[in-house]
Amino acid sequence: MNLRDLSYLVALAEHRHFGRAAEASFVSQPTLSTQIRKLEDELGVALVERTPRKVLLTETGREIARRARGVLSQVEEIKAIAQRTRDPESGTIRLGIFPTLGPYLLPHVIPRLRERFPRLELLLREEKTEQVLHMLREGTLDAGILALPIHDDSLHTEFLFEEPFVLAVPSDHTLAQQRRLRMDDLAEQNLLLLEDGHCLRDQALEVCHLAGAGEKSGFRATSLETLRQMVSANVGITLLPALAVKPPVAQSPNVKLIEFEDPAPSRRIAMLWRKSSAMTPFFEALAEVMRGVPAELFEPDGAVVGQPAKPSDVAHPIP
Repeated sequence: MNLRDLSYLVALAEHRHFGRAAEASFVSQPTLSTQIRKLEDELGVALVERTPRKVLLTETGREIARRARGVLSQVEEIKAIAQRTRDPESGTIRLGIFPTLGPYLLPHVIPRLRERFPRLELLLREEKTEQVLHMLREGTLDAGILALPIHDDSLHTEFLFEEPFVLAVPSDHTLAQQRRLRMDDLAEQNLLLLEDGHCLRDQALEVCHLAGAGEKSGFRATSLETLRQMVSANVGITLLPALAVKPPVAQSPNVKLIEFEDPAPSRRIAMLWRKSSAMTPFFEALAEVMRGVPAELFEPDGAVVGQPAKPSDVAHPIP
């Protein structure tokens, strides 16, 4: 048994197809198939159910593949320890981030990271929260940036910042004339929300629950940009995170952004990594750079169209 054969089994478990697994492993299909059979012979058990149309792992095969992922992850961390010893600020970091944050935070963070860690190769993966957590546990990501709370004792959580929400309404909406909103101003309103699987949907539903608002039926958006355009088209109103209404994001026509009075609804953003990771000191340095983004990016007043920026009230997390 060797690490190469274990990696072939993991690839087969992920792709469930000999050809795609071989392509992902940069070997020919006969080579991968032969090595899998040798692994089965060595262990004396069947790992794969071979059918004409698809490949399924046996129960034993799935369990061995799961453990193999852990072994391979540990090997990568051993390599990372050596790399960090030679040059603590170089190498490759695989970072996951969720879709309603990544496009809006990264333009402000990447230049700072490039300046602070010029030799660092940062591989970004945009996925929904549950997928980022899965990839962290499996070792296919080194760290993730997610919204709290996250309940996983195997992961270290490093708080980064708190991001308030603003309400986006069509310019002729009854709420558009208000400078600030109280939560109860949303009572009886129906908000446009994202589809299932987005953590922002859960956060918005919590706001709706606290304010006595509801969800607009018959529509669920796949992205924040879709929500923004639906508001612009006078279909309804929605909540947007503060970073999603800051430059370089272009302002949408016919959309008025209104901040909330204190305590404003917000989301808490953190960086997470495995507690067992050998790169904890480096991740702490990485998190410190991310905390250094300008404070005005999180000031709701600065997000309101047509109004000058002023000292912001402190945003409070959704209870």
